[in-house]
Amino acid sequence: MSASPSPTGRIWLANALTTVVLWGIWGAYSGLSPQRGFPETLVYCVWALTMTPPALIVLAQARWKLDRSPRALAHGLAVGLLGAGGQMILFHAVTRGPAYLIFPVISLSPVVTIALSYLLMGERTGRLGAFGILLALMALPTFDFAPGGDVHGGSWLWMALIVMACWGLQAYFMKSANLVMSGESIFFYMMLTGLALIPVAWAMTDFSHPINLGADGPWLAAAIQVLNAIGALTLVFAFRYGKAIIVAPLTNAGAPLATAIISLVTLGVMPGSIKLVGIGLALAASLMLAIEPDTANLPIEAEAESIC
Repeated sequence: MSASPSPTGRIWLANALTTVVLWGIWGAYSGLSPQRGFPETLVYCVWALTMTPPALIVLAQARWKLDRSPRALAHGLAVGLLGAGGQMILFHAVTRGPAYLIFPVISLSPVVTIALSYLLMGERTGRLGAFGILLALMALPTFDFAPGGDVHGGSWLWMALIVMACWGLQAYFMKSANLVMSGESIFFYMMLTGLALIPVAWAMTDFSHPINLGADGPWLAAAIQVLNAIGALTLVFAFRYGKAIIVAPLTNAGAPLATAIISLVTLGVMPGSIKLVGIGLALAASLMLAIEPDTANLPIEAEAESIC
């Protein structure tokens, strides 16, 4: 079969940058609803529901062709569960720690993706990427440096690290999923697994406390979470048209760092010098991972072209 055409105008880049912008704004304001009395567990439920309309729209455009092979199902569920699980933990983390520190930690998730690609797929990164990974590892300890201060005992950091791992794994499985299924099917399974975890989030909700059901409760949550849903959809198309080893670092690193910048500007706060160093290291690491020239051995991309 012929290789998939290369779209003009770098469609993959437009989709990737759309994800960065939408997820950056979403991350900066994702903690608003819980702060106003709408529990983070219910925010998760709202997020899962906002994934439904775009999933059904793109599946309808694909004439309802859903990949159902065992391999496609396994990949789809892995992508969906890792993404939804990370979201559930993230919604709790932003109620216990500052977004301008949580999201730089999450921005280091490409380290996980690259490590797995190196070990399991034989992909390689150049010197710039290797230096970016080193800076990322140097940045992590600085986020837990809080003398006299963290009322939550640094629990937000551990949750952020778990989200980082989940999303790093998700990007790896999304990369391999593109070999066995369509983008529409990937997004449909992401939506399906998100909905499947709603009962878990509902059961975790403490209904003994008052819940804000006003405009700044579930409706505000929906307005914020739909940014995430649309960003997830454009991410799928970015993976379809672009090379995963570039798309994953650009989106997974760029969006959290955009969140950190927006949060700092809107809150008007200035973290301590150690945390500023950590944010700077994370920014530098993410940029290096994103701009690493594609000189690696990429068997997955070649295989993808051969089956298109």
